[in-house]
Amino acid sequence: MRDVFTEIWESVRRNKLRTSLTGFAVSWGIFMLIVLLGAGNGLQNSFFQGGDRFASNTMQVGGGRTSKPYDGLSEGRRIILDEKDVTLTDGSTFSDHIDQVIATVSTSGTASYGKKSVSVDIEGNYPERQQMEKIELVAGRYVNQKDIQQNRKVIILPQNTAESLLPDNTPATELIGKHIRVGTLSYLVVGITKSDRMRGNNMATAPFTTIKNIYGKGNEIEDITFTFHGLNSQAENTEFEDQYRAAVNLRHRAAPDDRRALWIWNRFTQNLQMNTVSSILEVALWIIGLFTLLGGIVGVSNIMLITVKERTHEFGIRKAIGASPWDITKLILAESVTITAIFGYIGMFLGMVVCQILDKTVGQASMSVMDEKIAMLVNPTVGLDVAIEATVVLIIAGTLAGLFPARKASRVRPIEALRAE
Repeated sequence: MRDVFTEIWESVRRNKLRTSLTGFAVSWGIFMLIVLLGAGNGLQNSFFQGGDRFASNTMQVGGGRTSKPYDGLSEGRRIILDEKDVTLTDGSTFSDHIDQVIATVSTSGTASYGKKSVSVDIEGNYPERQQMEKIELVAGRYVNQKDIQQNRKVIILPQNTAESLLPDNTPATELIGKHIRVGTLSYLVVGITKSDRMRGNNMATAPFTTIKNIYGKGNEIEDITFTFHGLNSQAENTEFEDQYRAAVNLRHRAAPDDRRALWIWNRFTQNLQMNTVSSILEVALWIIGLFTLLGGIVGVSNIMLITVKERTHEFGIRKAIGASPWDITKLILAESVTITAIFGYIGMFLGMVVCQILDKTVGQASMSVMDEKIAMLVNPTVGLDVAIEATVVLIIAGTLAGLFPARKASRVRPIEALRAE
């Protein structure tokens, strides 16, 4: 093996410029592959940030407007959910799949504390909502079961709303244990949640029963949210949604297949779609990177063909004194893989360095979308698995690059090679 590497070194030393230029093409190809994959990971992480905020096995249901006539009623009729829909959802009809079921009512008003005031929307919720939507508490607590049972006038405020009610530079946690007024009513602040644009930066939370009874909501509800199990594919989820929609629509005298009468936000299928987009993006980046690397591999193959031509006389002598075709093939393949691997690892190392630079620069930048800061790239780096995959690609590429030249060298006839100049 030592003799093989010695010969490779002598061959490279005799053709420094040619080997360097060819090696640069390989380095550039693997460098671009690593940078593209790193940037792609950063884009996916940015796109998906906050996507795991909801439990993936939840559906949220709300009323819409009918899009077709049915049962003697015209289209365009508004569907308003009520507690009977909650009973239907939580009943035996769908018990094979549905677990926890909660409903939401809401109201709005002006919250004030001292001389400051701010507009707020208030959702009447149950304790289960915190887990379903993975609501993060900055301080205090969320709605609990005693709040529900006793109709307590307690409220949980988003951090930015709490800060708007306090003097400048005063932390939101100062409101914990204080009473604020919403309209003519006094609420005790028991918790502060992390502000979240997806839920609404001014969306406060109070016990479901409190909002329902104080504001005279009757049997009407805004939406239903439930967790489910046993639906593990797109087809199973679609079938369940159609069955559930038909049951609720018929309760409200709407066509069973009227998709606009009832909207369903299925977070499981949403995650499936996002993962599909992610996979397509990753495959596209691999293809672009591999085609870039292909240019370098072609260069290595060409240089090995030139090497074979220049050393034809040498190969003839080797075969004349007993060298087998495999000995010649092994020498060419070893040189091809060595050149590809060395320059490929240089490109891989530089690509990872650039990914780290991107993480420290562009990864710290953000853009404003609907008044919310969104990171442009989130952790635009590649993991160990990608490095291993790139190593395998390099070995395969080096082997393929040297395969044809090695095959040509192994077929050299000693008598013809000895005549070559």
